[in-house]
Formats: sequence, C-alpha cells, structure tokens
Amino acid sequence: MPQMAQKGKEGQVKAKINQKMTESGEKERLQEMLRLKLTECGWRDELQAYCRSIVKEKGIDNVTVDMLIDEVTPKARSMVPDEVKRELFQRIKTFITEKAEIPS
Repeated sequence: MPQMAQKGKEGQVKAKINQKMTESGEKERLQEMLRLKLTECGWRDELQAYCRSIVKEKGIDNVTVDMLIDEVTPKARSMVPDEVKRELFQRIKTFITEKAEIPS
C-alpha cells in the first residue's frame, strides 16, 4: 500500500477510535485518571515550578502563553513517569481490543 494511502487509513482508524472513546465516556475517564496520576506523582507541581522559572528568567512582560506552551510541552511530556504512560497505554489498548470493534 502506498505511504499516503497508509497514512490516510491510519488517520481514519485513529478518528474512529477517538469517536468511540468519546461516545463511551472512556476518553473522559482516561483524562481524569491521567490528571489524578500526574498530580499524585508530583508532575503538576514540578511543571508549575518549571513554568515559574521560565517566567522569572525571561520576565513576565517577555513571555506569552504560546511561547510558554512551546517551551514547556517537550519537557512536560518527558517528565511523565513511565508507570503512568504504561497504565494509560494499557487502558487504551484494552478499550480498543475489547470495546472499540474497529475493523482492521
């Protein structure tokens, strides 16, 4: 299958999974679980401190929300504990295999 067609099919499958997760309420449950886990492990507090340090370093008048997001996002993703990532991916995998009924 040509690469463009493969990417199109992958996009369709992702959209279908997202739709099923939203309709079933699983997406909201996963988001809430993720919020709780990240707060429990201190990720949120670390991220807030990191944001404050950036604002302090650059000066409040020299930082926009978009600049902060661009700078913080890669670090924020890398700071998510592997255990939290594994649990989230496992729950998504379970949903897909047991409930999504997505044709391959």
